[in-house]
Amino acid sequence: MYRFLLTRQWVILTLVALLLIPTMIRLGIWQMHRHDERAARNQLVSDALSAKPVPVEELTAPGRTITTEERYRTVTAEGHFDTDDEVVVRRRTNADDEVGYHVLTPFVLNDGKVLLVNRGWIPGDRTSQTAFPKVPAPPRGELTVTGRLMPDETTEASGIKNLKGLPERQIMLINSEHEAARLGAEVLGGYVAQTGPEPKGDTPEQLGSPGDENAALNYAYAIQWWLFAVGVPVGWVILVRREVRDRREQAATDSADEAEPAAV
Repeated sequence: MYRFLLTRQWVILTLVALLLIPTMIRLGIWQMHRHDERAARNQLVSDALSAKPVPVEELTAPGRTITTEERYRTVTAEGHFDTDDEVVVRRRTNADDEVGYHVLTPFVLNDGKVLLVNRGWIPGDRTSQTAFPKVPAPPRGELTVTGRLMPDETTEASGIKNLKGLPERQIMLINSEHEAARLGAEVLGGYVAQTGPEPKGDTPEQLGSPGDENAALNYAYAIQWWLFAVGVPVGWVILVRREVRDRREQAATDSADEAEPAAV
């Protein structure tokens, strides 16, 4: 009754099932790894945002790389904005996915070093594609700024190409090393996404806080793949039993037909 399992159709079906089971198990393990990675990143972000603010020079210095643990840490800095060397960062979006610019303004610290401050988003227009756009001015004089510490942007990490031949005072990536060369000054590694002082009047739209990655979705996908892996052998058994039942019924029908006496 089970000889049909040796037929070409059933051999292929069985081999496919045997291949699907470990594949689905491995896909579930991969999704669980993704869950753990996302959960760990969410924890790092949460810890950084809840940490007590510290002076920016406690976490960075000229030429220093911002680490994963330092990213999003709230820092403070005392000094003044230098709008003469202000630039805008092209092709940036706001919370409504409108394309515009980020305003990057050098903030000169009391010791003469420079901190790059991303003051927020402004909309673009046709003229700003070829010229420096109109940018709201920052507060004048000495002040204290607060913001989230961010690492330098790179093409490898962001996917944004650092194009050449851009209009004057427009850039594609925020990179302290490039800005140090442009300014001819000591620039602290990384930059700060400004959160304070609170915006007043016609000021750039400040950047939103980083959101949590949906780690729960990866966990659900992992469970789903493992359920599929369990379902494959269960489905195979159901198909085999159905085939056996159909063959038995067919055999019983054939036997009844053979036993029926021929009509006279």
